[in-house]
Amino acid sequence: MASARTFVEDLLKKADIQIGGTRPQDITVHDERLFNRVIRYGTLGLGEAYMDGWWDANALDETVYRFVKVGGEKRVAKTFLRLLRSLRSRIFNIQNKIGARKVATQHYDLDNDLYMSFLDPYNQYTCGYFKGTDNLNVAQEQKLELICQKLQLKKSDRVLDIGCGWGGFAKWAAERYGCHITGISISDEQIKFAKEFTKGLPVEIVKSDYRDIVGTYDKVLSIGMFEHVGYKNYKTYFKIVDSVLKPDGLSLLHTIGRLTPVTINDPWFERYIFPNSMLPTVDQTGKATEGFFVMEDWHNFGADYDKTLMEWFKNFESAWPNLKAKYDERFYRMWKYYLLSCAGAFRAREMQLWQIVLSKNGVKGGYTSVR
Repeated sequence: MASARTFVEDLLKKADIQIGGTRPQDITVHDERLFNRVIRYGTLGLGEAYMDGWWDANALDETVYRFVKVGGEKRVAKTFLRLLRSLRSRIFNIQNKIGARKVATQHYDLDNDLYMSFLDPYNQYTCGYFKGTDNLNVAQEQKLELICQKLQLKKSDRVLDIGCGWGGFAKWAAERYGCHITGISISDEQIKFAKEFTKGLPVEIVKSDYRDIVGTYDKVLSIGMFEHVGYKNYKTYFKIVDSVLKPDGLSLLHTIGRLTPVTINDPWFERYIFPNSMLPTVDQTGKATEGFFVMEDWHNFGADYDKTLMEWFKNFESAWPNLKAKYDERFYRMWKYYLLSCAGAFRAREMQLWQIVLSKNGVKGGYTSVR
């Protein structure tokens, strides 16, 4: 126990985090078994110990920010379990059609009331665009409009939204531009909600895996779905987009990205939040587009995800008194850990948020970037 505690304390010291301190980044340990759990199970053990109430932080987002900034999570990630999972992901395509369903059933098919309790009126479960505002609702509307402008939407367009969520983009674009939107999802709860949310608009919501897409579209976009595609399928994704996009069409990819390549998700996030998911790198994404697209624009506003997540947590915290009739305290701590640790990781710039605009043959005369 002593050596395990010393190891963890040394990691924390590098991040200027104290056990029992009073600063925002400092933590309190309620159960000394925490140290051996971290040594044995890495980041999975760290997250589970938080869920079990073994430790707390004065400001969890700030704790994680400092820990990630000095590479602390990498020091505790090298466990035997993680090695086995890495080997499995190298051998098998864990994001095949069957594997892709797991994140839908475990995460996106949770009660819609949970998500609506902390999201904006357009149900955007992706990064807002906080240009000139601190208001989450305004930032999400600005994000939606930014996408429409980058895609140069017009009324005559037929648009494909891959991973349409609860129908927020489809509603925004159909109401303001009058174009026809086809949204696809594999989440039954999202589909049910999206159909009702977009009723009366030129919107069609379809249950479909992206690998089963058919038809021809003027514009194709994906907002926050690419994180579930997996590196073995990146080329397939862009090949399919190429096959359904008209020769003069535009495609936009809105995705979280990471600095260094991995073949598996973080073990805690894999088990409790986003199973069979992973984040792409610039290199992986760029190589997957080769032979299909011209890269017209690449916009990084990852710092805005920190703000988005902090606003989501404020809303979630406010809504918890009404939610706890359905969910227990461990679920609350799980979601708190999820939202605030992600905020800290984006603050450390370990994770990014990209909007990438692609054309099949290059925009004649050049593409004008929108910011």
